Amino acid sequence: MTPADGLDPVWRALASPVRRRILDALRDGPRTTGELVECFPELSRFAVMQHMDVLEEANLIIARPQGRLRYNLLNPVPIRQVYERWVKQYEGLWAGMLTGLKDRAEGDSRPRGVSLRTKRTGSKRGGSSSDQSKAPASGSGSDTGRRFFNRLREPNDA
Repeated sequence: MTPADGLDPVWRALASPVRRRILDALRDGPRTTGELVECFPELSRFAVMQHMDVLEEANLIIARPQGRLRYNLLNPVPIRQVYERWVKQYEGLWAGMLTGLKDRAEGDSRPRGVSLRTKRTGSKRGGSSSDQSKAPASGSGSDTGRRFFNRLREPNDA
């Protein structure tokens, strides 16, 4: 079990698509509770306020009363804590894996920074292990790899 990092309420709050939409609505700046309720015509005022209470308990929003109005502000600190705890430390790993994929797709014999077992020691599936570990001949295989990697980086046309 991992040590308690105090982010459980944040994860619970972010689990709801309605609460994530409330946070999206607050990204551009503070909004009154009434303005937020208007963003969700499919929900009652009571339901929206319950979602806002969960967000406030997780410290994702800060409510500031001003006269008869209540202004709600996005607090990005817990989201930054989630990023630093769960995303930042894996960025290097993913970058290394993508670089290795690029190198393998382009036909390079040695991926940089990635150690993968590519040579089989036995012939369990038939055929010799030396046939399975041969790299494609230079030329068309390398060009195909580059096209494949460039296609991965292009946005979907669909």
